[in-house]
Amino acid sequence: MQESELFEYAVVRIVPRVEREEFLNVGVVLYCRGQNFLDVRFALDTTRCEVFFAPLDRDELKAYLLAFQRICWGNADGGPIAALPMAERFRWLTAKRSTVVQTSPVHSGLCKDAGLALERLYEKLVL
Repeated sequence: MQESELFEYAVVRIVPRVEREEFLNVGVVLYCRGQNFLDVRFALDTTRCEVFFAPLDRDELKAYLLAFQRICWGNADGGPIAALPMAERFRWLTAKRSTVVQTSPVHSGLCKDAGLALERLYEKLVL
């Protein structure tokens, strides 16, 4: 029987006006060293974002999230950060910053299947 593995995750948030500290959850990034797993799921409901944060530049916001995803996946077009080892990419993605795309504090849990854990967290915290 497969043992449970420690994983870490953070919620990906859109924070259009940092000074107001208002945000909308749009994704989850999850790292599990024991399963050599780092992935992100996100959904950008632009209608909801516009109601909550009008005005909004949809294309710019999508570009930010896609750049986050390229770094997470280690894509060559993700720049030098995407070339870092998996654990370092996760730490970089979840570092505190004052930008439009931020993450929550990092949380941990145990799972047997990191992909399934990511899907469950995504459904619970984003959808």
